[in-house]
Parts: sequence; structure tokens; C-alpha cells
Amino acid sequence: MMLDPLQYGLGAVSGGLVGFTLGLFGGGGSILAVPLMVYLVGVPSPHLAIGTSAFAVATNAFTNLIGHARHGHVKWRCAGVYSVAGVAGALIGSSIGKMIDGQKLLILFALLMLAVGVLMFRRRGAEGNPGAQCSRENIHKVAGFGGLTGMFSGFFGIGGGFLIVPGLIASTNMPILFAIGSSLVAVTAFGLTTALNYAFSGYVDWMLAAVFIAGGVLGGFVGSRIAKNLSARKGTLNSLFAMLIFVVAGYMLYRSLGTLFPA
Repeated sequence: MMLDPLQYGLGAVSGGLVGFTLGLFGGGGSILAVPLMVYLVGVPSPHLAIGTSAFAVATNAFTNLIGHARHGHVKWRCAGVYSVAGVAGALIGSSIGKMIDGQKLLILFALLMLAVGVLMFRRRGAEGNPGAQCSRENIHKVAGFGGLTGMFSGFFGIGGGFLIVPGLIASTNMPILFAIGSSLVAVTAFGLTTALNYAFSGYVDWMLAAVFIAGGVLGGFVGSRIAKNLSARKGTLNSLFAMLIFVVAGYMLYRSLGTLFPA
């Protein structure tokens, strides 16, 4: 499906915003990508927006992962266990998601975001343990959270970073900056799994994904630099993360409910 040149330009701008969010929070890119593609770029099908954004966010997440890894903010063992468990979940979730009406998916997506935002805001002052690792004592929790997050990620067609960050914190008690860096491994894996599943059904616009990714590279560089500076301020990243989720979720509910129940 071909869009007009203005829509591709808006796709590049949207990619910049998503890349910035991924670099800053390690997640949240997907919660912006889907509504931006639907409401700003004007992609006519929610399923096409979901499939395209999943591929674009996965690629941008990998770009941001390189920067976080160079700063030592990735717990590789935890990220690996979380990702492997989540990929299986993402395959199941994305297969189910393609069978659900697109507008209803957006409403469920927004409600899930609100729940996660509340949890993140409640934990905004938690510092975590910088030495946290995956061990025999917690590996079952890491794998369990990974599988569940992967299912949600695949079902809603998202990279899932805004779910993965609190999942990593809850299962390991690592600080949010390490959870952000480690989450990008899983965001990349989940996003590619979901995107390929959607691509098999023709739900990916590759040109839009390309311009989205190009904009996201620059935005991600800026976001990761700011994240490093803000990490020293207790609770700042957690609070900003939660506020972003509340704003986007509220807007999505407003637009989606208006579509299903027009005045």
C-alpha cells in the first residue's frame, strides 16, 4: 500500500520522536509508534500500523542498544533469558492479535498502558541494586516475566519496552538505567518476531518503515545522551516514563472510543 509523500515525511518525523523515546526510556517507542502512524501519518489500517511499527521500533531499538552497551548499561545474561522466553510468547500473542478487530486492539492497548503507568509511578523512588544479576534464585521469575511480556508484545504488535523495563526491575531489582539498556535486547527480539509474523500477512509497509527508522536513528542518539544525565536524579526517569504513558493512553482512548461510538 503506497502512501503520499507528505505521509512519508510525517513518518520520518514520527520516527525521530520514537527514537528519542527509546533512547531516553528504553521503552515507550512502541506506545508512540502505533498512535503516530494511525493518527499523524494517517495509515488506514491499525494492523498495517502495528506490523510496520513493530519492524521500525525493533530496528531503532537495536541502534540504541549499541550506545547503552558501550556505556555498560546492559545485563546480558538477564536480557538473553528474558528475550528467549519472550520470543515464544510473542509468536503466540501476534498470531492471536491478527484475528482481533484493529480498533478494539487499540483500546485494549491503551488500558494496558494505564495499568503499567500506575505501577511505574508507584516505583518512581526505587533505586534498585546495581549488582543485580540472573541467578538460580530468580531465573524462573525472569523467564516468566519474559514469556508474559512477549505475549502482550506480540498481541499488541509492539516492541514492549514499557512492559519489559518494569518486568526486569520486578524480577531482578536492577536499577532503571540497567533495565532500560537490557530491555533493548528484548525490544529488538520481540519486535522482529512480531513484524515477521505480520509481514507474512502483508501488514508491513517497508518504505514507511525505512523512513521511520532513518528519523529514529537521530532521535535515539539524543535520547540516550539525556537518559545518562537524568539517571543520577532519583525517580526522574520513572516519573517521566509514567507521565508519557498516561498522556498517550488517554489520547488513544479518546480517539478509539470516538471511532467505535460516534456522537
